Amino acid sequence: MSTRNKALLQRFFQEIYNEGDLHAADAIVAIDYCNHNPAPGEAPGREGLKAFVAYLRRAFADLHITLEDQIAEGDKVVTRFTISGCQQGEFAGIPPSGKFAKVTAIGIHRVVNGQIQESWLNWDALGLMRQLGGE
Repeated sequence: MSTRNKALLQRFFQEIYNEGDLHAADAIVAIDYCNHNPAPGEAPGREGLKAFVAYLRRAFADLHITLEDQIAEGDKVVTRFTISGCQQGEFAGIPPSGKFAKVTAIGIHRVVNGQIQESWLNWDALGLMRQLGGE
């Protein structure tokens, strides 16, 4: 189970975030997915996740997530990862800066029946804003 759940999270980050394949979310993420730490304005459920990823990829067309570590136990997978990209679109009220940004994050995802059901995310939002020139 742990190996399968880790592989699912690897697909989640690679296909949805790195490749921008939002249709992959239909197979990987539960329709009633619950993000316990949503971004401001992020709608709930799978469709909310898809909209948020689309927003991120408009702001950072070269968005890339690098997985650093993964630990799985039971129905949960913990992933430490790095998010990077060059800001080419508006993000959080900051106009396109052309600046490259790189921040770290840790996510905990719960997998139920082969799909991601819940997530908890802790990421360096302040570090990102500082790199982009925001306050």
